[in-house]
Amino acid sequence: MKNSLISLFKYAIIMLLIFFIGRLSLFLLYFNQFNNTGINYWLSFIYGSRLDLIIISIFMIIPILLLTLIPKYFKYTINIFLQYYFLIIFCFLIYIEVATFPFIAQYDVRPNYIFVEYLKYPKEVFSMIYIEYKIELIIAIILIISFILFFIKKLKYNFNNSFELNYFKRVILSIPLIIILFIGIRSSFGHRAANISDAMYSTNRMINEITKNSLYSILYAIYTNSKHEAKDIAKRYGYMSIKEALNRVEKSLNIKSDNKSLPLRRLEKSNFQTSNQKNLIIFIQESIGYQFVKSLGGEEGITPNIDKLSKESILFKNLFSSGTRSVRGIASLVAGNLAVPGRGVLKRNRSQKDYFTISKLLKPYGYHTSFIYAGESRFDNMKSWFSGNGFDQIIEQKDFKNPAFIGTWGVSDEDLVKRANEEYKKLYSKKQKFASVIFSTSNHSPFDFPENKIELIENVPIKSVKNAIKYADFAIGEFIKQAKKEAYYKDTIFVIVADHNVRVYGSNMVPINMFQIPGIILGYNIKPMVYDKLTTQPDVLATALDLMGIDLSYPIMGKSIFSNNKKEISLMQFNDYYALRKKDEIAIIRPNKEPLTFKYNNPKLIATKQNISLQKDALAFITLLNYMYQNKLYK
Repeated sequence: MKNSLISLFKYAIIMLLIFFIGRLSLFLLYFNQFNNTGINYWLSFIYGSRLDLIIISIFMIIPILLLTLIPKYFKYTINIFLQYYFLIIFCFLIYIEVATFPFIAQYDVRPNYIFVEYLKYPKEVFSMIYIEYKIELIIAIILIISFILFFIKKLKYNFNNSFELNYFKRVILSIPLIIILFIGIRSSFGHRAANISDAMYSTNRMINEITKNSLYSILYAIYTNSKHEAKDIAKRYGYMSIKEALNRVEKSLNIKSDNKSLPLRRLEKSNFQTSNQKNLIIFIQESIGYQFVKSLGGEEGITPNIDKLSKESILFKNLFSSGTRSVRGIASLVAGNLAVPGRGVLKRNRSQKDYFTISKLLKPYGYHTSFIYAGESRFDNMKSWFSGNGFDQIIEQKDFKNPAFIGTWGVSDEDLVKRANEEYKKLYSKKQKFASVIFSTSNHSPFDFPENKIELIENVPIKSVKNAIKYADFAIGEFIKQAKKEAYYKDTIFVIVADHNVRVYGSNMVPINMFQIPGIILGYNIKPMVYDKLTTQPDVLATALDLMGIDLSYPIMGKSIFSNNKKEISLMQFNDYYALRKKDEIAIIRPNKEPLTFKYNNPKLIATKQNISLQKDALAFITLLNYMYQNKLYK
């Protein structure tokens, strides 16, 4: 038994070494993001090893139980099982550590719940991996095959001799071993067990990410997402009564509910009353940030059509997304809600029907509603959410006949806008009012788009973010060009807005500047203007509805920019952090940690005196958002 325990200890050391090599490689790769910050970054290895030992202790439970509690009769079966058990674990850990590098490169965080969710879409994901991450895939395969050969020759251990020890003695031995593993898993003698928040010892986000353990990060994300459904928000972020939360949110947004049973619902009278109510088209662009748009201070030549259209539109100069994923942007632009804690509402059970959307809002006024998507609408559960919440028609990839181009994620943006234009022409010819949401796909890794459509950006790969955005911008121009030739144009409000930035990265705890996105509203007789005050995606939706010329009652968490009492406020969700911004002061709420206050000096966050009231306001948003979702009150 002694030799078996020594072998288990060796296996634990190997696991620890795999984690250490992965963390050290990240440390060296991203060193420039936290060097000279005054942070004791060497603590990353100490705090990180604590999470590593938690994972290792979990893996050791099964071997210890099998070797101490199973009768000798099963020793050959147990021996074979444990040999394969450890080989699979080692290969899995190598894979996770290698996969961490492209994941951080894409999302600027360790693998989390997104890593698991994307496994639901093997066709799209594996196509993307093969095209975009060939080198990482080859490295992982080589390392895993090499380790398998090394394990078979050098590390494979025969556990049969463990069963030579008297069964009663093995059972007795299991008690201290299980206690040791329990201590290792809990990793704390205090009231609360260790968790991922113990890695958050710094205000530098990247050093915190390096400190984490990737597998722990994935498992913890799965656990906390399941707990969100079980009303666990107060435990993670702090308690606040619903009454106080509603009062604070109403005051922050300058909204007063006129329905006691439905928070935030109120009547908003249009500033553009008309007998000829307008149609509405919301064109959601996948992953475009301000840095690619010249009219927002970004690079020249990438979005010439958006820049041109901005001169005849309402240009939102200071617009920020609610989150970093498409489901957050869609919810904000179609339902007008800010980011609900946990998974996005498109994927959660209680929001699959009877949830407020523009379709539910406009249906009583005789509007036909549609969702037109270039890919497969099952992705991110969009089909279920849109159809369950009142949309009359869903058009997806399979509904495009003879598209000119099909990429990894669906048909091209040109095919998308051509089909959309045809649908709107048909509806208008029938004198049918319509509201429609279009969602593009071209600007998504691996950045597939048709050839000979744009003048490629110099000195970047053909399949790159910049070229994909330029193609998406080209399709935007084509869409508006086509629409202007049609009769429906003069009776339609067009919203063109991004769901989120292409990547949200940086050393700040929440990289605020990378939430800035382009957004314009245009249409016949809409007076061009530049609106440079802080706005959110729900503000854009409220503004578009205002321009339609209808008095509407809704719970949208934003205000029209034409309202006299709109506040400069934004709530941004970044993984499980929430940043509430009022003008240039920001409170950041973190799970199981004290909130912090910062001054925003683009792009930096400067730690400042704690603003307790602002921090409570941030908690109020999280509390109310969760309460409204759990009780199905967002109607």
